[in-house]
Amino acid sequence: MTSSDVLSDLAAEGEAIDGLVAAITPEQWQTPTPAEGWTVAHQIAHLTATFRMAALAAGDPAAFTAMTARLSPDFDANVVTAMAPFLALPPDGLLAQFRQARAAAQGALAAVPAGQAVPWLVRPLPAPVLAAAGMMELFGHGQDVADALGVRREYTDRIGHLAFFAVRTWDFGYLARQLPVPDVAFRFELTAPSGTVWRFGPDDAEQSVSGPAADFCLLVTRRRNRADLALKAVGEEAEQWLDLAQAYRGPAGPGRRPGQFPA
Repeated sequence: MTSSDVLSDLAAEGEAIDGLVAAITPEQWQTPTPAEGWTVAHQIAHLTATFRMAALAAGDPAAFTAMTARLSPDFDANVVTAMAPFLALPPDGLLAQFRQARAAAQGALAAVPAGQAVPWLVRPLPAPVLAAAGMMELFGHGQDVADALGVRREYTDRIGHLAFFAVRTWDFGYLARQLPVPDVAFRFELTAPSGTVWRFGPDDAEQSVSGPAADFCLLVTRRRNRADLALKAVGEEAEQWLDLAQAYRGPAGPGRRPGQFPA
């Protein structure tokens, strides 16, 4: 993954989500999404707040650090507070802020010198990895928007950045539940939308996960239940991991029910 690749794909993925909401009616902005209590507007407001934070982290690390020092230990309360000013806007104003936040984050991340870490909520990250985290946010919340609006998404190989990020953060599901992280190596073999096979981890790992990369991304963003995905595990720890997998450190939440969405 190069910095230019992930940043260009981040921009393209943002445009794809923008396209889902650019022409919808004010009433559709209030459509409930699969995330309980969240409408389409909530999803875009959350993305806007996240990209605003990324722009601050990359562009003014000291200000970002000062901001995070003031955060509440209550994760959900922080999310509500961050979204509030954007939810107060009419749909056209929220969409404009979403576009501005994406542009600001992309510009700030592109300006970070190669090899320099950017402060973030869990730990500092290289700019390309933080951009990959942005791809995770766009994928997950974009899926909620698409599901709410009845749109069937066409996945592209851009999801490779999310796959890379989820493999890098494979332990997050354990940490979010305060479970011990197993001292094992995992092998991941994922088939991209184009048919290319992406491989991560040691070839001789006894624990492995394989299947479509799109299903893997739906799993780690908890937008589909594992029962509805064509993912296979080999090994006891890998089997358990499929139940715990998530690519973010916040609360796991209830996820999605088996059969909630057609295959």
